[in-house]
Amino acid sequence: MSSYLIKNARIIRGTVDSPDAGENADLLVEGGRVAAIGPDLRSETAEIIDATGKLVFPGVVDAHQHWGIYNSLAEDTASESRACAQGGVTTALTYMRTGQYYLNKGGPYAEFFPEVLEAAETRSYVDYAFHLAPMSREHLTEIPSLIRDQGVSSFKIFMFYGSHGLHGRSNSQSDFLMIPEDERYDVAHFEFVMRAIQQARESMPDLAEHISLSLHCETAEIMTAYTKLVEQEGRLTGLAAYSASRPQHSEGLAVTIASFLADETGLPNINLLHLSSAKAMTAAMRMANTFPHVDFRREVTIGHLLADIDTAMGLGAKVNPPIRPREDVEALWEHVLAGNVDWVVSDHACCKSELKFGEDPDDVFAAKSGFGGAEYLLPGLITEGTKRGLSLKTIARMTATNPADRYGLPGKGRIAVGLDADLAIVDPDRTWTVSAADSESTQEYTPFEGFELTAAVTDTFVRGIRVLTDGAVTGRPVGNYLKRPY
Repeated sequence: MSSYLIKNARIIRGTVDSPDAGENADLLVEGGRVAAIGPDLRSETAEIIDATGKLVFPGVVDAHQHWGIYNSLAEDTASESRACAQGGVTTALTYMRTGQYYLNKGGPYAEFFPEVLEAAETRSYVDYAFHLAPMSREHLTEIPSLIRDQGVSSFKIFMFYGSHGLHGRSNSQSDFLMIPEDERYDVAHFEFVMRAIQQARESMPDLAEHISLSLHCETAEIMTAYTKLVEQEGRLTGLAAYSASRPQHSEGLAVTIASFLADETGLPNINLLHLSSAKAMTAAMRMANTFPHVDFRREVTIGHLLADIDTAMGLGAKVNPPIRPREDVEALWEHVLAGNVDWVVSDHACCKSELKFGEDPDDVFAAKSGFGGAEYLLPGLITEGTKRGLSLKTIARMTATNPADRYGLPGKGRIAVGLDADLAIVDPDRTWTVSAADSESTQEYTPFEGFELTAAVTDTFVRGIRVLTDGAVTGRPVGNYLKRPY
């Protein structure tokens, strides 16, 4: 394994006692770990990397991706992990469930999850783990074994699947989700998921702090009614129409329901995913005040921080929850700067053009939901965040330290002697224009096309292995599946 001595760097850490602007020091990587940090380090064997004028961030722990949702999992693991390396992502946590999309099959996770692991094995350029969604009653009984035997400590509920599919209205919930016909994926099921996870936490006190539930908070009934209204009225088109069809108060209501259920079931570790609007954040903050014993964590995506319904490049920006008007973007930034957002993610979901757009490429309701963006997570947050006064330490905490700690990866997400050398070297003064053609993702478009960013990842290290060199993906897939806690 190669050794590296990174000289003259400004090292950015997300720990509480670290300086906001970083510390000037050298960093020695040996045996896949950080061996030393300090001034004027020397090594007879290490390859020297001159990082003068550059920042060294902890490798990004992108806590929200979707590999294998539109393409095969094997294909996405290979290509989208390369896009991760471009963005300084060294650990990707990807959501997985039974039902249509992903592996397109139902059944128990005891049969499903080994296929997931096999499909991803030896293909990723970055380390990875999976969140799983208990879709059926059978899955509830599997939660303890998934935690103990498979190292899956985080679970998910898609609240909007009550009467919606992935992209819009769904006439048959059981067909879409591939659950038994006598079962419903509804609020009652959400409650029972929470009870099952809390029961697992109580039976595993040594792991309880790492076991959590994440929720996609949108209300199916509100969305169904407003989608019909928007389509019948015909006044709005494009991203504005999609935002109006999944209105902001739908998010706020779902956050409130989820929070009340967390209190009712005694489940304290709740993650509110990709909050996209002022109303969603207001509801999340109110619920935190109402239920102070629940440890809420709040997530925002880089897409919802960078783009709005007018600046995003076309219908390729369709995503759930939707890209919002500018006033919601500004509200999210206010919460980021106030410290109310715990981490920022990409919600990376590669969807090629032939799948993304319907027969009418201008019909937002016929388009698929989701897009890639891991390549732009760290550069985008540095570009826009520092402009608004966000400290580099806070950026490191929001992209690495916080999600690593929450999701059972305390050995990741920070730069410290003895820990994995997961590193992203960033040039903070390189201005460049986003172009999908430059991405390693197999997605041929990006909602950020033409956006100007003022920071660029130049080198990425995964456990001390250099997978991005001077902006180009290098070497071979070295990523490992991470059983948690890691």
